[in-house]
Amino acid sequence: MRFSHLMTGLAALASFGGNALGQESQLIKRASLTQVQNFGNNPSGIKMFIYVPAKLQAKPPIVLVLHACAWTATNFFGTTKYGQLAEQYGYIAIYGQTPTDGACWDVSSDQSLKHDGGSDSTGLANMVRYALQKYNGDASRVYVTGESSGAMMTQVMAAAYPDMFAAASEFSGEPAGCFRTGTVRGWNSHGQYPRMQVFHGDVDTTLNIASFNESVKEWSGVFGYSGVASAAVNNSPGPRLTRYIYGDRLQGIWGHGFGHVVPTNETEALTWFGIMGNRGNGGSQTTTMITTTQRPTSTAGGNPPAPTSPPPSGGACAAQWAQCGGSGWSGATCCQSGSKCTYSNDWYSQCI
Repeated sequence: MRFSHLMTGLAALASFGGNALGQESQLIKRASLTQVQNFGNNPSGIKMFIYVPAKLQAKPPIVLVLHACAWTATNFFGTTKYGQLAEQYGYIAIYGQTPTDGACWDVSSDQSLKHDGGSDSTGLANMVRYALQKYNGDASRVYVTGESSGAMMTQVMAAAYPDMFAAASEFSGEPAGCFRTGTVRGWNSHGQYPRMQVFHGDVDTTLNIASFNESVKEWSGVFGYSGVASAAVNNSPGPRLTRYIYGDRLQGIWGHGFGHVVPTNETEALTWFGIMGNRGNGGSQTTTMITTTQRPTSTAGGNPPAPTSPPPSGGACAAQWAQCGGSGWSGATCCQSGSKCTYSNDWYSQCI
């Protein structure tokens, strides 16, 4: 009798232990970049990687980090410091990865430019929702940043999901396509939008340097600003950089002698988000009041833009989501079967 009770107890314990181990295997390993397989609706099949620090805030901020063309989440994690800084400040970093040929984000399709409309933006938004729910994240402190194609996608996410993101910081991108109507007043500028910080280099030959002013013009329209900087802070946030202040919610960082891309400044982005230090106008550097309506222009003459990803070899048509046109574009102008070269703005057309 005692033996029977003992065996029953051991069986129950084994069953409990097996369930516990099964549940534990679903938990994300702390302090390690880990892929998440099931995070919600994912129309375009993008991949989610997450970094949860060992020391996590009770209600952690969420930072969505987006790679450039030809990059992966893993190598972008390895070359940026968002993971390291997460250990210090207790936020969660999400790294998206697109599986498309050329690894460029969909920044042009109607689906991606619409709130929960499908394609890449929907998948990325669901990554954020997953992290907020699983880790009791702070929905009022969700941010997005990226380089090049990831910078373009940063603007798309800020524009299509203004209810999700509190601020954005992009490095060498282009204006959000969902604002394209030809006039500032026509942009979708109703309601609350994230604070925007735009970086661009004055010798960028990959994305036209006019993208800086076009981004400023778009977001100035959204926030009701004039589009003319009220002040400039020299050598901020570093040497050969000038911070142009258009209002409390919009800054542009102009890189003198920088090409594509202006190096990611994680500390500056996190400061702009409010995770690190006090968000301000750049500290104690020399501030010059702007008295002209002229926005920053290149002193290098502005070379014609080159492809945002390597042009197809042998004269082949561009892959889906790759660039296929724009001012100065010298790559393929046709698209592979299943996609169409679609105008985004004067500087960029994409196969969608």
